[in-house]
Amino acid sequence: MAQIAIVYHSGYGHTRRMAKAVAEGAARHAQVHDIEIDAEGNVPEAAWQTLQQADAIVFGSPTYMGSVSWQFKKFADASSKAWFTQQWKDKLAAGFTNSASMNGDKLSTLHYLMTFAMQHSMLWTGTGLMPSNSKAATRNDINYVASFSGAMAATPSDASVDEMLEGDLRTATLFGERVAQQAVRVSRG
Repeated sequence: MAQIAIVYHSGYGHTRRMAKAVAEGAARHAQVHDIEIDAEGNVPEAAWQTLQQADAIVFGSPTYMGSVSWQFKKFADASSKAWFTQQWKDKLAAGFTNSASMNGDKLSTLHYLMTFAMQHSMLWTGTGLMPSNSKAATRNDINYVASFSGAMAATPSDASVDEMLEGDLRTATLFGERVAQQAVRVSRG
């Protein structure tokens, strides 16, 4: 069975809820490992072994000031040992993010995650989802935020984790399922 590691930082719980939705979709086709970056930017020591053994790594961070959180950046910088020995080379990579505004410069965060994956010689996987962009579309439709690079969610700054929009969470679940399907396909060679 394919192994998917989801490594993410969540400042207020919204990105964690997205990670759980990604994991729900991925678990339909793979074994999922949840790795949360703590408030100090660290992961448990055993997480590095999990990441090395994974077929795919999905990165997640809230979008703060147009990029990943400092905690995620600390994790990324700590991955230089894995980079130096190319431990993640040819693994699938994917990413997701959440911010309060509809745009919120989330694409900058996904570009950061994509560049980070390319530094590790990984293979990037997008959403594979068409946008909901017709006049009949509603905010709760799948991929209403219209991202191809990775899953995006827009959660108002005063919304609780429980108030995240179902369409964004369903998008994250379908995204996780796609990553797992691609990991199975690639691991079969």
